[in-house]
Amino acid sequence: MAADIRAYLAEFIGTFILVFTVGCNVLSKQSVWAGVSIACSLMVAIYALAPISGANFNPAVSVTLGITGNLAWQDVAAYSFVQISAGVLAGFLYHLLFGAGFALGPVGEFSWWQAGACELLYTFMLCFVVLNTACAKANAGKHQFYGLSIGFVIVAGAYGAGAVSGGCFNPAVALGIEAGSLSFGYSPLYILFELAGAALAAALFKVVRPEAFDNGEPAALPAKVTSEILGTYMLVLTVGLNVLAKSPSGAFSIAASLMCMIFALGDVSGAHFNPAVTAAILGIKKIDAKDAAIYVGAQVIGGILAACTYTGIYQGKSFALGPGKGFGLAEVGAAEIFFTFVLCFVVLSVACSPSADKGKYSEVFGLAIGSCVTVGGFAIGSISGGSLNPAVSFGIAAGDAIGGANFGGIFKEGMLYTVFELMGAGAAALAYFGTHAAAEKAESAEV
Repeated sequence: MAADIRAYLAEFIGTFILVFTVGCNVLSKQSVWAGVSIACSLMVAIYALAPISGANFNPAVSVTLGITGNLAWQDVAAYSFVQISAGVLAGFLYHLLFGAGFALGPVGEFSWWQAGACELLYTFMLCFVVLNTACAKANAGKHQFYGLSIGFVIVAGAYGAGAVSGGCFNPAVALGIEAGSLSFGYSPLYILFELAGAALAAALFKVVRPEAFDNGEPAALPAKVTSEILGTYMLVLTVGLNVLAKSPSGAFSIAASLMCMIFALGDVSGAHFNPAVTAAILGIKKIDAKDAAIYVGAQVIGGILAACTYTGIYQGKSFALGPGKGFGLAEVGAAEIFFTFVLCFVVLSVACSPSADKGKYSEVFGLAIGSCVTVGGFAIGSISGGSLNPAVSFGIAAGDAIGGANFGGIFKEGMLYTVFELMGAGAAALAYFGTHAAAEKAESAEV
């Protein structure tokens, strides 16, 4: 059924809010909080208007919904027209408010293909999270985390990828920016990459959720492995881009990427994205050894592929894994062990415990787990870098091997960090047995 005038008005209002917020943040030079402000504008508009139009606010999202059969193509065309109209009007009006605009295009010395790669990858992430949290049969109409997870993809992309491309991830934003600058240049190229990201999201959605399509089977091991590769890839990519951009909000951006992908894929593979997490879950016997080994292999592959990607975007520039200035391996070990313990213990508590099985954390598990990266990243980033994840550690070491010819770092720092992180995972499993597992036995005895 074709959408009615209320849906078109909802798409106009939501897209206008988003693009106007983008322009105001950039022109008022909110370098630290701009990504959060823009993400929140998208999140609140989604919660306000999703019941009316589905809250696309982005032609790339509408296209990915069209490809997957979640939106009729006539509505894709109509929505896109309304979204672009709202974006262009918002661009003109923030130019009128500030008396100026800003140009769309690669940042600094980056080229069109580097900016295009970032637009493709984070538009993919945005559309993929939309499909999994708002359209997948397991989640649609059953959970309320969709707005948070979709909106905070912008936090994930704004601080790292945004330093390369400006961070549009939306054709209506790209055209709105060019309208606000009273010029026309890069928007066709950006839109091409964004639509490619939308198509890639649709293709991989079919891989991880074959049950969403005619005669599809529920997610089996190939879908779970793909899920672990994708989630780890986006996490490590966000790590690398934030570090290389010297982001002021790196830990928060990285935490957002983890949270969004956990909400998107938690019901497919469990969304471990971390060999230490998998080891902790194995320790409490919630995964068998064979699947755990496969998961760990997939996570390491995802991390290394991400390192190749961010090193390629920066044309060979990388960074090393190791202690911060003034710290040694003892301090690194203590930091990585403790905060990996925090991460793994929270995972076990909110995703594996009897309370989790009863659905008590069904709306917040991704936020709780992702926030552990905010906790540890800011707390010990200056000591160890705040890896908390062997896939991140091996990814960083692999990126440094590619960019800095430091191949020994893969075996030295990568292995050493992994040992520390697995120790934290083991401690988390022991703590779980002393708390939640004991409660589980008590409940069983009462029954």
